[in-house]
Amino acid sequence: MAHDNDTEKDAPAIRFGAAYYAEYQPSPRLETDMDLMQAAGFTVIRVGESVWSTWEPEPGVFDLDWLEPVLDAAHARGIGVILGTPTYAIPMWMKRLHPEVAADVETGKPMGWGMRQEMDFTNPAYLFYAERIIRQVIGRYADHPAVIGFQVDNEPGIRLLYNEGVFQRFVDELRHTYGDVETLNTEWGLVYWSHRLSTWADLWRPDGNFQPQYDLAWRRFQAKLVTEFIGWQADIVRTLVAPTKFVTTCISYDQLGVEDVELSARLDIASGNAYYEMEDSLEHPSSAARENGWIVKGTWALFHLADVMYSSKQGPFLITETNASSIGWSQLNFSPYDGQWKQAAWALISRGARMIEYWHWHTLHFGAETYWGGILPHSQVPGRTYAEIAELGAEITKAGEAVAASIPDADIAILYDSDSKWALSSQAPFQAPGQFFDTDSYRRIVASFYRGAFDAGVQVRLVRPQQLFASRGATTTARGFAAEHPVLVVPAFFTAADDELEWLDAYAAAGGHLVLGPRTAYADREGRARVEVKPALLTDASGIWYDEFANLNSDIALSVADPEGDTSFDLPTDARATAWIDGLNVTDATPLVSYEHPHFGQWPAITTRTHGVGDVTVVGTLPNQSLAEALMRWLVPEPIAGWADLPPSITVASSSTAAGDRIFVVHNWSWQSLSASAPTGLRDLLDDTVLAEGAAVTFGPWDVRLFTTNLTENHREKQNP
Repeated sequence: MAHDNDTEKDAPAIRFGAAYYAEYQPSPRLETDMDLMQAAGFTVIRVGESVWSTWEPEPGVFDLDWLEPVLDAAHARGIGVILGTPTYAIPMWMKRLHPEVAADVETGKPMGWGMRQEMDFTNPAYLFYAERIIRQVIGRYADHPAVIGFQVDNEPGIRLLYNEGVFQRFVDELRHTYGDVETLNTEWGLVYWSHRLSTWADLWRPDGNFQPQYDLAWRRFQAKLVTEFIGWQADIVRTLVAPTKFVTTCISYDQLGVEDVELSARLDIASGNAYYEMEDSLEHPSSAARENGWIVKGTWALFHLADVMYSSKQGPFLITETNASSIGWSQLNFSPYDGQWKQAAWALISRGARMIEYWHWHTLHFGAETYWGGILPHSQVPGRTYAEIAELGAEITKAGEAVAASIPDADIAILYDSDSKWALSSQAPFQAPGQFFDTDSYRRIVASFYRGAFDAGVQVRLVRPQQLFASRGATTTARGFAAEHPVLVVPAFFTAADDELEWLDAYAAAGGHLVLGPRTAYADREGRARVEVKPALLTDASGIWYDEFANLNSDIALSVADPEGDTSFDLPTDARATAWIDGLNVTDATPLVSYEHPHFGQWPAITTRTHGVGDVTVVGTLPNQSLAEALMRWLVPEPIAGWADLPPSITVASSSTAAGDRIFVVHNWSWQSLSASAPTGLRDLLDDTVLAEGAAVTFGPWDVRLFTTNLTENHREKQNP
């Protein structure tokens, strides 16, 4: 990875490897494993994060030397090591001696044992033991030459805590924030249903809470606890190690207690999981329904996850876990098609990943994750998985430096807000099957726009409120952002502050094209419905207003609002409005798309208006895949990647270097052999073949190819006519 934290002078630009657990092997085979890793081009392994009871089998009794042969063997083969703190999987002796460390899953109901992360990580007894084991393990190996960095904990924030101490800290947090109960009564609207507090002791427990302002504050508080906990561990590690070695964690991005921007701010580099369905789920284009969760489904979703990870720190990130085949328990078994390992890895790298680390090296023979497929199968005999991953290792060795020197391109920016995600879980605009609320409504809205961009070949930079608005600590000016990102899509920005909405107004006035999606500018920072006409503080800029909205039980057909007018909006025949409608009333805007419906037809579906030297477009519905793609093609008629007339299953991810060169990672997500035309002179980063502008570029089934526009003199001599 190309940053100053590496201890090696010639550190690889992109690390490649797997989590490795010699302690889980049914029989000793360290040298055999390491030789296989070296042959596969491995440059990193992750170790030690899951076995606190091995490090400390009895309280205060430490066994620290068992890992040294692993580190020595890795170092002898030029493989760097990320050493983890084992704080997420506590030893059973702690549970026996300190039952009070158990995490309460409800008030007064401790979590059972036998899983992991069963503890209240704010408990003083737990923190005492956690700090002690961190200092012991990290202190023992801080100076080992194989160690390049440290992972504190693992997948934090996996559940919300309901322990008494946590609740009391929450009450203190409210007291410090609001000052007195009367202020809280006012800010949360606790006059409703007689929830007014007369004393802080009146605050009810969160288990059965149905008040949205309470829920939003509770979610913010839980994320703050996780950020503090991980930051606390990182600070301890930094007191023990050289500043040249990085500190990170492994984020599972969908966990309830994670706010990844704040969390990553306490770390040197953002890192996390990238688990995805393989086989036909990687086919593109695809109309398969979107599915949420920690295993993403669809090529677009893999890219979206990478862009979320990049946005954590607006910079390169590490993949600390990704799947080699099967995932999780015994029922999620995938047999990746030949080529799909390479495709997924290069997709992640194209969007900023500077490490690909599989979970894990060998498939376990026992335990809850017995069928979570590793690079080696249960037989321990290298097979098809190992063979292709070894080929990938050789490709990363060959092309990694060129790709790592570039920054992913972006045609548009999309605002992504954890706070609105939490608020729209308790004020969800949609239902889900078998549920009163679709608690993932926020991501459903954002995904609609992102997937449309991906289908249109439009590359996305996800941005966060903390990175845009002064009220969240950023220093970005609206004018400067408009110059860098001429299109900003803002779906479901629900809990926006006044100054943030004013910033969006200024962005459009300064020349940006602002696109407002459903649920944007509806509530304030407390999640209260605003008294202003909606979209609040943006009605003049957008030239529309609304005060009605409705759910749709079935999709609605659409038509161009003014067929005789001069519009470049190319509306597909299968474009539909789904799930939601804002009843947009036009004051000074141009309708682009209308509903074909006897009632909803009185309102436009999409409008646009010039504002200052920019534009404001309002999308009053949740667009289906076809409408979202058409919207993005209208917003960005010529994507920056520059490849034209591509077959539908070919996608291009582009990036740019400081020297002005371009990198293209081009995928064929299908069984067909296909070809495309080179948009300019290109050099293949893997075999150095040079293609002239317009030359045919061929792709086999499930293929990925890498090109650069950097043509050296010796390569120009070999250029094809």
